[in-house]
Amino acid sequence: MNLYPFGKFLVSTILYPLYRVKVIGAENFPSEGGVLLCTNHIDNLDPPVVGMTCPRTVHFMAKEELFNAPLLKTVLPKVNAFPVKRGMSDREAFRKALKLLRGGHVVGMFPEGTRSKTGELGKGLAGAGFFALKGEAVVMPCAIIGPYKPFRTLRVVYGKPIDMTPYRESKASAEEVTEVIMNEIRILLEQHK
Repeated sequence: MNLYPFGKFLVSTILYPLYRVKVIGAENFPSEGGVLLCTNHIDNLDPPVVGMTCPRTVHFMAKEELFNAPLLKTVLPKVNAFPVKRGMSDREAFRKALKLLRGGHVVGMFPEGTRSKTGELGKGLAGAGFFALKGEAVVMPCAIIGPYKPFRTLRVVYGKPIDMTPYRESKASAEEVTEVIMNEIRILLEQHK
């Protein structure tokens, strides 16, 4: 049973008023086709916040350790999350993400690979560029601008989709494309801070 619609409703009911969530640029989000949604990572609440503000259903890559917790291992697959092993090549997660992207779905990921301790944007990992190049999808940059403090405004900013065609044609490396994606996120953070 898919709990995504119920989860989105529940999370929205709690988090929108608590963090006065303001969404900017949702109209930029493609209404169909594969989308790799890449966002900065500042808090454990980032996935539900992005999930509730995104106009489409998001399939999140989540670190494998979360699927070891008794409650989360039951809930996460029902809200379209799937595990990825960090720090190594995880063929199963790669196949799953590429299948979703090529099937016209939205895959959400945090290119930094872990939460930023300082709130500053960290270095992106090559995985983001790999999925962007191989996934036959556009890339959607997104910036979460905190802090996560009750009754202070939290902003979720969606940029313009990045067409990967020129990077595929020029045979750009995964690292180069990751840098392009991170730069777009950086611009959103600077424009809206």
